[in-house]
Amino acid sequence: MTEAASLSPAVLATKRNIVWTSHDGLKLYAADYGPQDSQVTVLCMHGLTRNHKDFEPMIQGLGMNMRFVSVDVRGRGKSDRDPSGKSYAPPVYVQDMAGLIAHLNLDELILVGTSMGGLMAMLMAKAFPDKIKGIIINDVGPEVNPAGLKRIAGYAGGNETFDSWGDAAAAIGRTQAGVYPDYGEEAWMEFARRTCVERDDGKIGFDYDPVIVQGMGSTSPGWRVNFAMWRVFSALKAIPLLIIRGETSDILTEKTAKRMLRRHKTSKLLTVPDRGHTPFLDEPVSLHAIGKFLTKLSQPTS
Repeated sequence: MTEAASLSPAVLATKRNIVWTSHDGLKLYAADYGPQDSQVTVLCMHGLTRNHKDFEPMIQGLGMNMRFVSVDVRGRGKSDRDPSGKSYAPPVYVQDMAGLIAHLNLDELILVGTSMGGLMAMLMAKAFPDKIKGIIINDVGPEVNPAGLKRIAGYAGGNETFDSWGDAAAAIGRTQAGVYPDYGEEAWMEFARRTCVERDDGKIGFDYDPVIVQGMGSTSPGWRVNFAMWRVFSALKAIPLLIIRGETSDILTEKTAKRMLRRHKTSKLLTVPDRGHTPFLDEPVSLHAIGKFLTKLSQPTS
């Protein structure tokens, strides 16, 4: 596939808005797609600088009659920013997800987590495993490659604005060309439309609070953090797991992905060709693997 999937008007027309209040008073947002009476809900959680629209190409490409709820983590998209900037950290995000689950009264969840969202999924599996039927982790693991963190820190958190959507798309193309080497002008524009927003002054800017990078911590987490996260990962051992990795990812190394497979005996690994950090999950190989995984887990148990 050489271009990002386009989102059809029909899918856009079915999007429903979810708003709930966090424990500390922020109004948080999620988009709701598909039948609300679906027995299983697929909860989609994006990466550091993205938002709920990141998963729309995947949802459209799957074309499955299931409920998908895609969140704007606090500080992104339509969710409130934290005025203090002190709560931008995965444990707080997980607390927000617990609030959403309670708000929607959800009992059977399949988690899809990209990068930061994958770390959230691991923490959620430890916090409330009884609600989780399966997890798809997209291009992240218990051990994160410092080189990739350094690269992300180099472009995230800026307050750069652009005079036009074309300028925004071109800038994104320059920074992400190595991640999506087959993208063309149309794909970069769709990328920009998902990750940026037009501001009151007509300028185009990234749709997140620049302060979010403060929650990244050190670009060299150290052995204590890695040890703790491998302990968290062990909580997934009874939960079906699909690991997706970009072939040239600088966040999830091949070595770490293989170690995850050894630690989780029933997990599966998909390596997406010609993708770095992160696959968009609309690639044909991704859609096939995700569709198969979701179909199996959505079957009623006897």
